[in-house]
Amino acid sequence: MDGIKYAVFTDKSIRLLSKNQYTSNVESGSTRTQIKHWGELLFGVKVIAMNSHRLPGKGRRMGPIMGQTMHYRRIIITLQPGYSIPPLRKKRT
Repeated sequence: MDGIKYAVFTDKSIRLLSKNQYTSNVESGSTRTQIKHWGELLFGVKVIAMNSHRLPGKGRRMGPIMGQTMHYRRIIITLQPGYSIPPLRKKRT
């Protein structure tokens, strides 16, 4: 699972589970075809649609110096009816 970092559990992503859509964060350099291939290969599912967007990094201050966290990519994968992905573990903090 090189490219898929972790599953996202927000109000919207939980609501999308009823539509057979799964949300996760991936490496920002990943392409859509790579992500689709990883999903089909790792979980044994058929992906019919995929939406992705790049989220900006957040500002972090360390004393007088202002820094940025890295940007990341979030994907929403729609699976064919009858397929599902087992629950992914939440990111540990």
